[in-house]
Amino acid sequence: MRADESVVRAEGLTRRFTGPDGRPQVALDRVSLSVPRGQLTALVGPDGAGKTTLMRMMAGLLAPEEGSLHVLGLDVTRNAQEVQDRISYMPQRFGLYEDLSVQENLDLYADLHGVPQAVRRERFARLMAMTDLARFTARPAGKLSGGMKQKLGLACTLVRSPELLLLDEPSVGVDPLSRRDLWEILLQLVRDEQLSVVVSTAYMDEAERCTHVHVMNAGHVLANGTPQALAQRAQGLTFVATPPVGMAARMLQARLLDAVSTVVDAVPRGGQVRFIRRPDVDEAALRPLLEDVEVHPRPAELEDAFMLMLRQHAEAVGGQSSSEEPPAAGADRTLHGSWNDALTAPAPDGQRPAVVTQQDLTAAFPPLNEGAGASRRDASGVSLQSAVLPVTDHAEPVIVVRDLVRRFGDFTAVASTSFEVRRGEIFGLLGPNGAGKTTTFRMLCGLLPATSGSLQVAGANLRVAPARARARIGYVAQKFSLYATLTVCENLAFYGAAYGLHGRQLAERMQAMLQRFDLDPEAESGLLPAGYRQRLAMAAGLIHAPDILFLDEPTSGIDPLARRAFWRTITALSAQGVTIVITTHFMEEAEYCDRIAIQDAGRMLALGTPHEVRELAGGAGSDMNEAFIAIVEQGRREAVT
Repeated sequence: MRADESVVRAEGLTRRFTGPDGRPQVALDRVSLSVPRGQLTALVGPDGAGKTTLMRMMAGLLAPEEGSLHVLGLDVTRNAQEVQDRISYMPQRFGLYEDLSVQENLDLYADLHGVPQAVRRERFARLMAMTDLARFTARPAGKLSGGMKQKLGLACTLVRSPELLLLDEPSVGVDPLSRRDLWEILLQLVRDEQLSVVVSTAYMDEAERCTHVHVMNAGHVLANGTPQALAQRAQGLTFVATPPVGMAARMLQARLLDAVSTVVDAVPRGGQVRFIRRPDVDEAALRPLLEDVEVHPRPAELEDAFMLMLRQHAEAVGGQSSSEEPPAAGADRTLHGSWNDALTAPAPDGQRPAVVTQQDLTAAFPPLNEGAGASRRDASGVSLQSAVLPVTDHAEPVIVVRDLVRRFGDFTAVASTSFEVRRGEIFGLLGPNGAGKTTTFRMLCGLLPATSGSLQVAGANLRVAPARARARIGYVAQKFSLYATLTVCENLAFYGAAYGLHGRQLAERMQAMLQRFDLDPEAESGLLPAGYRQRLAMAAGLIHAPDILFLDEPTSGIDPLARRAFWRTITALSAQGVTIVITTHFMEEAEYCDRIAIQDAGRMLALGTPHEVRELAGGAGSDMNEAFIAIVEQGRREAVT
């Protein structure tokens, strides 16, 4: 590619930071790449891959220690201000002024960028049409839904016409409809204005919509090319397995994930399990795992190649043996100096190298092998878990909701909602931003009283005896309130005491949580990387061995590797009889649930198994993301008529 055909050209970029433990961390290690002009280019990789560091260098906010970087033909190190005058950059947490209205935010950013008044009227009108924000110009930004906030952030970024647009994970925390709308805007900008766009994303389906993809890990670029060309790296290694009757897809997934010497990755999809065979083993090695399972080849996709490349890179760097089995649950591992340093660990600049294997994923959130749901292993060491679906129609309900209503003044956030959740069930509460699911979730946890209706949790009426129910539940909020100045051990002691644990019982539960989630007891909680804060939040929510666990967007902002590990733990908890109620915007995660409920505008639109919900969506039923969008849009059409 000639220099005039690229908007970004990097050669040998290197950048180091000092980690929370005081040791140097290499965020970028001699990175070289080019970004074509007038196209949509994706940076993909796990947390800590170096994506944000690279983005900030492109924006002229960070200088490389070694190497060269040219943006729009300019040396960024020498001409940072000139580069910034010609580009627009939207970080993960865009700086909206929440007490200002939508229009006031737009005016402020236009003033900051020196956009002439004569240009603003036409520019604002186009942005409002693209983002569907025209109806909300007088609304405070803080009152917008998560998806609308992201759209407003993008509009503020585009108040001027940049030559290059940099977007750092713009769709984190937004629902499928808003995510679709954001990408339609981006594709329109590239198509109509020939805008050059670089976007980092944790969604492989988003990366597939880009012209060019760079795969990053641990500060390196592993590969680059079109999504189609990259997908070919996994061709011949990808299969789909249909669980036998009575087996949940997540149970088959757990079996495959534990077979690290044979399987690279496995994920539930459409009631089946998609998996990748290791290239150094033949199909015969799969037979002991899949004797009772129907298996067929399938075309490789970008996500398959992504997971395969990460595995190969991890083994090349770490010298992992393909025959190694995952460490036993609760094995004694130290935080510092292990693979765990990098699993989901951003440095102060938001990036930190991560070299992870499937063994690491299994160890990150190990199966909980205690009690009724203890795993059994065959002679090969493969975990069979509870191969049969733990939830039946005859299991007793532990949550009963009847005609639940919650109003805030004249606004009805939840309207006449009814459902039940059974013991050991994984129940997904889904909906667009602003649908009412968070309000429903808080009422289920006893944090918010209902306006009317009945609500029983763990046999207690929450309108009459909320304290009795709270003793049997665990709650992990989306933004968990850890005490930053306390150590991990002190946080666990505080939350354990709050749940009524004392003395030897508290000490034993604390030790169990420290081992299970591989936490350093002396680490200061406020300095923990994001992935470890999530682990500590889970440990605090589980320290009193609750019967019911409420999880509010627990995987928001973490990459596919960490999400696999997280759901491996949830599967094990469910097998032990723990009831899980979870909210999520990742529709692929709905496939792990026994049943899901979809809400919008406070109304219940769908309730059933993932299969039943896909069937309800009709022609969109093969893909949960498409099914979700179809059901919500149909519900909105019916509400209007």
